[in-house]
Amino acid sequence: MTNNLETLPDVQSQTDFHSLPIRKVGITDLRYPIRFDAMGAVQSTTGLWEMAVSLASDKRGTHMSRFLEILSDFSGTQTIEDLGEMCSEIKKRLTADTAFLSVCFPWFIEKPAPVSNKPGKLAFDVKISISAGSSIQTEVSIKALATSLCPCSKQISKYSAHNQRCELTLAVRFADGQMISLDELFKIAENSASAPVYSTIKREDEKYITEQAYENPKFCEDTVRELAGSLNSDQRIQWYKCSVENFESIHSHNAFAEIISE
Repeated sequence: MTNNLETLPDVQSQTDFHSLPIRKVGITDLRYPIRFDAMGAVQSTTGLWEMAVSLASDKRGTHMSRFLEILSDFSGTQTIEDLGEMCSEIKKRLTADTAFLSVCFPWFIEKPAPVSNKPGKLAFDVKISISAGSSIQTEVSIKALATSLCPCSKQISKYSAHNQRCELTLAVRFADGQMISLDELFKIAENSASAPVYSTIKREDEKYITEQAYENPKFCEDTVRELAGSLNSDQRIQWYKCSVENFESIHSHNAFAEIISE
């Protein structure tokens, strides 16, 4: 059987009888390697990709295979600017009004222990989301772990205070011509909590971290306000959303708080 492209029907391009536009249609949950350059720091990792376009009301479907073709074309080291170009190429190749691209991946930083200086690596999650319409909009978000210690528990207890890990999430859009490294965004996040977390610690480190958290108790409300204050005062940031979730150690629920810039 001969498969001549010219004779094969293009079903996706058929007219749709519903006459309803679709805001986003595409592929999601695609694991595909990425070598990412974050302001000179380069790491190879695995990305979880989503690629989509808007679909006009008179089109039945989009050409899903083209997303993978474009992703394959953009091999090699990627920067945020490269991902923006990829999103623009999606818009062009699929003749859409708007294209969308997002990729999530782990990012590792060197984080030695605070007293023993034992080497260690710490991972945090990164998500880069881009839309290409009349202009390109880019959003960078991270999720970082830290330690929180309850001020109420410290105040009312004869000794000790309950503490737990917390997850800090921040998403930012940069001002024109500005950028912040992933490592710096992580530092901004973890500095808002009671104490950092580490991958490798000895007894002297454990003592130091425990006492640091005890001397710096924070509700999730305190943490998210401090995080928002840091983002709000940074002229490189045009817009932000930040949240904190405490994985409570003595409650059956978690606690969370969120702030979005105006």
